[in-house]
Amino acid sequence: MSTHPARQFWATTEALHAIVYFAPEFKAAGEAIGLKGYWMTYFAFRAAPMGPVPPSVVEATFASFHPRLVRRALPDAWTLTTPYACLEARLDVARQAYERAGVGEEAAGTGAERLSAIVAGLDLTGRPLGAANAAQELHGDPLKALWQLTSTFREHRGDGHVAALVSGGVSGPEAHVLQTYAKGTPHEKQRAARGWSEEEWNAVETELTDRGLVAAGALSDTGRELVAEIEKLTDENAWAGGLDQLGEDGVTELVQALRPAVQAVVETGALPFPNPVGLPNPLEL
Repeated sequence: MSTHPARQFWATTEALHAIVYFAPEFKAAGEAIGLKGYWMTYFAFRAAPMGPVPPSVVEATFASFHPRLVRRALPDAWTLTTPYACLEARLDVARQAYERAGVGEEAAGTGAERLSAIVAGLDLTGRPLGAANAAQELHGDPLKALWQLTSTFREHRGDGHVAALVSGGVSGPEAHVLQTYAKGTPHEKQRAARGWSEEEWNAVETELTDRGLVAAGALSDTGRELVAEIEKLTDENAWAGGLDQLGEDGVTELVQALRPAVQAVVETGALPFPNPVGLPNPLEL
């Protein structure tokens, strides 16, 4: 079965985006502007395009983090720094990560130019994080511009994924449990990365077992069908939401054009596979 072009596009752009959250400079960049620790930096940096939003908005849009993890970071982060400072800091981390990987400015500029043309045609209806990122003025630095654009596509797809989960009757924690079974991500790693206690995680597994989605420590046939349908709808949402303007050949061409940058990022080893994001190694697709 061939990979949907929207999924190929995501794997490529997500690798260029996610590197920032795994970069060694990330936590220090947050602390340099007054934030405290990794998670406060994460929530403030990622939410910054939406402004100084309360934790409830982040819980709703990010969809899968335990509320207590979010509330340890927000709204306190906005008393320590500003969304604008977060936006600038995350771009600085992106440049440092790309430079360390050896992503050249000329290649980044070419990629940014091509991605920018696609952003103009995205449907942002019902996509708050995608819209907030698309509204950001592109930086003149090609490395920073490339990362900002990949952020827009990542959040655009993520918003569509949340819509697919809702339509499938799957909550954020349920999605994570299903993902660990579907993609082989270690349960403990996924649970800890999203702030759920072992007791809470086990309760979700019990709920999914009662619904017939999990059986004998694995996805049931019904569970596999539901996960496949959600992934299919996520791809379709991204495609119909504006990636279809490229066409399949256009996606293939763009993926190949960005491959050297993706390869440079992956070969740093900073992105683990498997990972909590669910990102496969784009070089293996």
